[in-house]
Amino acid sequence: MKSNQSFFIICLLAVLAGASCQKLDRPGMPEYPVDQANPGGALNFFTAFEGTEVDSIRANFGQPVNATWVDGISGKAYKGGPDSYIKYPSANNFSRATSFTISFWLKKTPHPPGSAAEMVFGLSTTKGEIEHKSDIFLLIEDGNQSTAELATFKFYLLDQWFEYNGDKRIPNVLNDQWHHFAFTYDENSSKLVTYVDGAEPTNLPAGFGDVKFQGNPRGKLDLTKSAGLIIGGPAALAVGVKPPVWMVEYTGALDQFRLYNKVLTQAEITALFNGKQ
Repeated sequence: MKSNQSFFIICLLAVLAGASCQKLDRPGMPEYPVDQANPGGALNFFTAFEGTEVDSIRANFGQPVNATWVDGISGKAYKGGPDSYIKYPSANNFSRATSFTISFWLKKTPHPPGSAAEMVFGLSTTKGEIEHKSDIFLLIEDGNQSTAELATFKFYLLDQWFEYNGDKRIPNVLNDQWHHFAFTYDENSSKLVTYVDGAEPTNLPAGFGDVKFQGNPRGKLDLTKSAGLIIGGPAALAVGVKPPVWMVEYTGALDQFRLYNKVLTQAEITALFNGKQ
């Protein structure tokens, strides 16, 4: 009986010793913060410009050219200027998008009359027949057409222009304050919707955002020929082509640049605006 008890005690001590050694050899893992980036999610590209150009979704490092950083709507922001832009080799998986949301913050004053159109961003294309080498871009016209009170923007999507000019100019956004912009395209309705500071402008006529291809609703987008992304300049710079003379670099500030492969709801866009995201 004593022999059995001794054997049991020896076994128990051995187990405890082994467990103790195992704890020493394999310490518990620390609690790391959860990574919010989701490479397979709807947010395909995001850069917050926190003193760097890197994209947070796939660690897509851009090539900043004469870039500087200033205080943004949240943290730091990119500040453009003549001959300044950021070139990315791609917009990650955004080339697969058939619908989209583009969201960012902008801070700017009107640029001088006769100084050409400033390119806020441009998604380049490998299609050889397009002079400006763009699938998508947004530009702001110069002081001949834009003032602090009324700004002329032009959005280009594949082969179609959407011109916010004349009575459709966007009010009070070139006043050196931060303003949130979002553009959505829905393949189901073939409509482009514009949001400024969380709401749709009230001066855009019915049918303004109808997206067509050969006279019919476009439906699913085809961005599979898209190449690099330029923030703060013409898309042609991403494919090594000299831009047309009417396109120049953006001189304002940008923050929180996002590309989604889905249509955000107005509530979601308003949440980005209210959250300064």
